[in-house]
Amino acid sequence: MKRLILAATLAAAHVFTPAFAGETPAPEGAAVYFIEPVDGAVISGPVTVKFGLSGMGVAPAGTEREKTGHHHVFIDRAPFDPAGDADDPIPSDDNHKHFGGGQTETTLDLAPGTHTLQMVLGDAFHVPHASPVISGQITITVK
Repeated sequence: MKRLILAATLAAAHVFTPAFAGETPAPEGAAVYFIEPVDGAVISGPVTVKFGLSGMGVAPAGTEREKTGHHHVFIDRAPFDPAGDADDPIPSDDNHKHFGGGQTETTLDLAPGTHTLQMVLGDAFHVPHASPVISGQITITVK
């Protein structure tokens, strides 16, 4: 009986666990970028960040729809590395902000000083697409 329960549990986990292998396709030429702020900006906080996306649509986290994703902003961390960052869900912490509600802008409270920002589009499960849709990293200074 225990084996039957274990087998059923493992089968259910396999069926209901999302794939975390960066398997969601992205259309060729899709791009994510910062509308605001621009690279090199010197601004007063709080910082308004506006997200740009072309070649795809925005859908909330958990929505499995072709050619869509949702925004994540990487703050003050190394640039996205397709070899090391692409297969796992994007973490949620001070250096990784999730916008799973489909938001296209936010306000960040950043301490005065120099900061780096980078955008990464995630699929329904917060995993970068098979061909990652990422912006270049920008540097801003908050006065």
